[in-house]
Amino acid sequence: MTTRTRVALGRREDLGADRANCFGLCCVALAFTRSVDFPVDKPAGDPCDNLDGADACTIHPELRSRGFRGCTVFDCSGAGQKVSRHTFAGRSWRDDDATRQAMFATFPVVRRLHELLRYLDEAASASPDAALTERFEHVRALSDADPDTILSVDVDAEYDVARPLLLEASRRARAGARDPDAGGRSPDPDERRIGRVRVGPGADLLGADLRRADLRGASLRGALLIGADLRGADLRSCECIGADLRGADLSGADLRGAVFLTQMQVNAARGDRRTRLDEGFQRPSHWTG
Repeated sequence: MTTRTRVALGRREDLGADRANCFGLCCVALAFTRSVDFPVDKPAGDPCDNLDGADACTIHPELRSRGFRGCTVFDCSGAGQKVSRHTFAGRSWRDDDATRQAMFATFPVVRRLHELLRYLDEAASASPDAALTERFEHVRALSDADPDTILSVDVDAEYDVARPLLLEASRRARAGARDPDAGGRSPDPDERRIGRVRVGPGADLLGADLRRADLRGASLRGALLIGADLRGADLRSCECIGADLRGADLSGADLRGAVFLTQMQVNAARGDRRTRLDEGFQRPSHWTG
């Protein structure tokens, strides 16, 4: 297994997808429904028709043009290779029915645990804290466990325990980046207005016009930003955990230092060569320029 993470090489856990060390679990274990993201229905547990006998996608360079946009957005956070190479020690779902069923049940749980590890790792790296490090090691131990232990994990409860630690880390990371005038009329420092638009946790910003908006240090936690116009926006050090960026236009936007931004969110958005990202993010192939 590699030691690559989303942000840099050589850190504590492999938290980025590595198709070379996975048995194509996302192409088999998960279901998808015919929509703008997929041209066909596929039940969970059935191999995608585009998966070959070596667990590789036969149309990978053409996924978006063939209607499989959802595949280009998805990121397993390293759960694929963890389950393939560690949890099941190199046994494939093709080997027998028992392994197949156990792998397909385990994979979604490990994926969520790895997603939580990414958040904890980022928070602890940006602002070292004993409680964050302890929580990271606890969640990593769960993700490293045997299949029966993994399937007994209450993942929602693990997120509930981690949430206040992550929120506090986010507040610390954003404190020096906020515009002192932003949200001045609101008692909540996470709330602000851009013209008539309310920006804050859980905000409905579907299709909102936020061109060139100063969103430094803003909380976009859980915000709905589908199709939002963020061209030229200053999103430095904003909080992005749970933000829905599908189809949002990030052309020319600056996302350096964005807190809890994931590759999956970047993949779901639109952008161009002027979009500024931290080192370690991959610029999606569908971005212009």
